[in-house]
Amino acid sequence: MHIISGTVPGVSRLAEIVELSKQARQRLKWLDYYRERGGNARLTCRHFDISPQTFYRWYGRYGPGNLRSLEDRSRRPRHLRRPTWSPEVSAAVLSLREEHPRWGKDKLAVLLAREDKKVSVSMVGRILKDLKWRGVLVEPLANHVSAHKRRLARSYAIRKPKDYRVLKPGDLVELDTMDIRPLPGVELKHFTAHDVVSRWNVLEVHTTATSKTAIGFLDAILSRMPFSVRAIQVDGGSEFMAQFEEECRRRQLRLFVLPPRSPKLNGGVERAHRTHTEEFYEMVDIDSFEIAPLNQALLQWETEYNTVRPHQALKYLTPKEYIQCYQTTARKEVMCH
Repeated sequence: MHIISGTVPGVSRLAEIVELSKQARQRLKWLDYYRERGGNARLTCRHFDISPQTFYRWYGRYGPGNLRSLEDRSRRPRHLRRPTWSPEVSAAVLSLREEHPRWGKDKLAVLLAREDKKVSVSMVGRILKDLKWRGVLVEPLANHVSAHKRRLARSYAIRKPKDYRVLKPGDLVELDTMDIRPLPGVELKHFTAHDVVSRWNVLEVHTTATSKTAIGFLDAILSRMPFSVRAIQVDGGSEFMAQFEEECRRRQLRLFVLPPRSPKLNGGVERAHRTHTEEFYEMVDIDSFEIAPLNQALLQWETEYNTVRPHQALKYLTPKEYIQCYQTTARKEVMCH
């Protein structure tokens, strides 16, 4: 193997014993060919089918007596971007994520802003990534709970009138149930009431879903929603028939019933079920799923959902904040008129 003229003595023998990569040996052939052809760079480039820029880059990089100068260099940047957040902000993000394991960077950024920590959403994402990479943040294992809606046939259905307008909180509250199976052979009935405008939710769990339990849940809705309820929309479940319908008539509440196999028309409460499953039931730590302690924990989650959790559909306001803004705006309009 040849070496370009002008190198120090003994380099030829060094070329035979130094272990070079395949790419470096190929570049050495370029330089040998270049020397043998009297320094004709264009001829060398045509022969090896390389561009002049490539050849001259390696020609200038080659150091006589150092064959390893023909090896590829590290592409790692000399100056890496350093974290710009403080340890206090990182600790705050870690604390909030551990408290709310299912909340992403958008919601965590809103919570930090409430604590007067102005951090961008992208920075929160980078902090979460750094915490996971360092092993500080360990995601909890999900306690997978089977939650399937029970659908029963109904002999009649009354659709919501097309001219019925949903404009303010309480104009339409969607009701639905889902089955919770925390343990083999154990089945509970979860009730959710979801206000379409404000996203305010009322939650309860029972051992059975009957007209009697639905009427009891109706009492909870009217007492725990911070506005008057004008209409309720339910699916074809038997728990919303008979006595429940009669109770709605007695209370002068409009009752809309979906046609069969139309869960998408109750999309708001269906989506809320997913949130309650992922952020409560899969995270809750209750030894025995008894109704009393479970409803107690569920009531705490209901308060957090309505007053703490930012909602993307509300531009990251909580339902409570949205209702307050709505009431303020409504008062101003009344004063103007």
